[in-house]
Amino acid sequence: MTPRGDDDRAEIAYRETPTGHPIVFIGPKPTMTYVFQLVAQLHSGAGPVFVKARGNAIGKAVDVVEVVRRRLLQGQVTVGPISIDTERLTNRDGRDANVSSITISVARTASAPPVSPK
Repeated sequence: MTPRGDDDRAEIAYRETPTGHPIVFIGPKPTMTYVFQLVAQLHSGAGPVFVKARGNAIGKAVDVVEVVRRRLLQGQVTVGPISIDTERLTNRDGRDANVSSITISVARTASAPPVSPK
């Protein structure tokens, strides 16, 4: 069992789709942790990166994509398509619960402008 706390910030849940595209799963860690993971995946040239969140983390997923799109890589990324879904999960009591989810596709533009020195 791994201790929970600030030491877990270095590990971010991330997998790949069957086609090899990375997925960044949004959870309880600080927003900027996911922002830096998304930027790193985009810089690796992996094609589109999917940002996925469920339940209360949906707002954080949107924040992560917007920080990357509007602040860090302004004019260098495209967003979409965005898909929403309802997942049926079984909780600890054995009851089924419907949980909303979102998947946001983020990709580098083909002709990203060069970064100009300030």
